[in-house]
Amino acid sequence: MTADLRQLLEQTLVGRTCILGIGNPSWGDDGFGVRLAEELRSSGCEDVIVAGIEPERWISDVAVKRYNNVLLLDALEFPGEPGHTLYMDARQLETRFPQLSTHKLSLGSLAVLIENVSGANVWCLGVKPLSLKGERLSGTVEDTKRLLKALLLGVLGCGGNSGGISGI
Repeated sequence: MTADLRQLLEQTLVGRTCILGIGNPSWGDDGFGVRLAEELRSSGCEDVIVAGIEPERWISDVAVKRYNNVLLLDALEFPGEPGHTLYMDARQLETRFPQLSTHKLSLGSLAVLIENVSGANVWCLGVKPLSLKGERLSGTVEDTKRLLKALLLGVLGCGGNSGGISGI
């Protein structure tokens, strides 16, 4: 992860941001989004939803709270090495991940629906999984989660951390 991701997050996550952790923790690295959301919430971040395998059931809650941004956290299959990240807006997500999904709605459809219903800008921070077996994250994805947690705590200014993340 580079300073470029931090800069991109700082430029796009302006205003009140809802974090939506997506995935199935019983499927190894597919639980990445849930695990990161849980850690952000326990570190003092407000506006974190641990959506699990049914993110669509939270759409009305997100719309009512009038967020500026919604950040989806999920494991995504894309070219590259396990543990690498991908950051996209709703339109890029819809184009890249149109219907193939382990969720009832594809992530792309979910992102566009959230934007249409809530008026918020929707972003997705995805991590490429290594393994979908077991109930623990692989070491590779765990390392990425740890770095992203520090990065997001700094960018969002929650958890008593208002910046100053070094080494990311």
